[in-house]
Amino acid sequence: MFAPRTTPWPLVALFTAGYLPPYLLPTTVGRLDTSLPLSTTQAGAAGSALLLSSATAGFLLASRVQRFGARALARFGLALAFLGYGAAALTTAVPAVVAGAVVGGFGSGTAMTVAAARIAAERDPHRASTAGLLSVSALAGAVYLTVPHLGRAHGLPLAAIALTALAVWPLTGRLPGGTVGSPAAHGAAGHEGADDAGAPLPHRRSGLVLAVTVLCWSLAQNSLWGVSGRIGLTQAGLGDAALGAVFAVALGAGLVGVLAAGALGPRLGRAMPVGAGTVLIAGCIAVSASATTPAAFATGEIAWNTVYPVVLSYLIGLAASLDPRGRWAVLVGSASSLGTAAGPLTGSALSAQAGYPVMGLVLGVGLLLVAAPMTAVALHTGGRPLLPGAIRRRGGTPAALVAAATGTPSGAVPEVGAVEQPVVEIDVEAPAVAVRGAYDTAGPRQAAATPGSGTG
Repeated sequence: MFAPRTTPWPLVALFTAGYLPPYLLPTTVGRLDTSLPLSTTQAGAAGSALLLSSATAGFLLASRVQRFGARALARFGLALAFLGYGAAALTTAVPAVVAGAVVGGFGSGTAMTVAAARIAAERDPHRASTAGLLSVSALAGAVYLTVPHLGRAHGLPLAAIALTALAVWPLTGRLPGGTVGSPAAHGAAGHEGADDAGAPLPHRRSGLVLAVTVLCWSLAQNSLWGVSGRIGLTQAGLGDAALGAVFAVALGAGLVGVLAAGALGPRLGRAMPVGAGTVLIAGCIAVSASATTPAAFATGEIAWNTVYPVVLSYLIGLAASLDPRGRWAVLVGSASSLGTAAGPLTGSALSAQAGYPVMGLVLGVGLLLVAAPMTAVALHTGGRPLLPGAIRRRGGTPAALVAAATGTPSGAVPEVGAVEQPVVEIDVEAPAVAVRGAYDTAGPRQAAATPGSGTG
């Protein structure tokens, strides 16, 4: 018997709570800039500190989800997010706001770590991650439509994140507790309850290349995202309400992109969506950063936000396929958070030194440079089955491929390197030579003739 798989809806909720802070980054940083005695660069640094704390949680907890238990770790992260963001929303003292944001960021990162580790163990991680992106895009769009009508207080987007963490808390009761391992860890090799760190990381070279390139990819995305609000207000001439509407429509377009990614699934593979999508994103960033009219700004933002979640969903699925125990999914996600964390400060510094159009060109060129190695990883790992590894058999087909063909549950296949099945040679007697009398020519038989008997 295999351990039942956890329903993905608690994971989708955790994913939403963990990813919401980056999605609300423009309004969070913009309100810190306008509502508190902070300069543009200082507000960007505060946003970077929040996201850096989130990335730190992923790096620290990547191999400890099983040890602490998904339920306990998720509740711990949600509690930190509620308390940290809630405290930052209720005070106007800059040190307290920054400290609360950092504590909340660690909580969001913890929730994201649990979600990524568990999603990687699902039968279809791409579908689960797509549902998460759909949820967070819809929620962020609703926040962008609502918050401008509630005032200019810095705490409104922070309060939205805190309340999301509180709303997700009841769903954690459906997550496994104690030291229950991921479904992928329960198989013939007998890894029940073992710590993730007990087995080496598979596909280390591909995982490392993916982590580094995703870091740069996220850095470019969020360098623009962190200053998009200021581009719209100061360069494109939008008002606060109109800017919020543009962001809401852009995130709504992101919903369409996520739905398209979910519908396509693996039909196009991963290489084309990752490579071609990144090239399109580079062009959208250049358009958005150089926009001087509301129409041009809206076009760049909407096109960008349509393609971005599509590529992101395939990157998450690619990372999940490298290790079904979820460690590469968490590490690549944390690398993405690290790039996201550096984004606001990088965008603020680049735009202050060279202006928004030049910043967009620099970011676009950087994306073109990382598109090639990301696509190479997708091509290199595209033929591997999305199963928990393959048993190596000398001169035969990997057992994971056999499992995929026969419908064997994925948890029954141990991880690569965990088991080396011995080859047992079985002597088989040579088949007997056919006897001529056992066959006859074709033709009608006499009624009394028995099958196989000759007629003469």
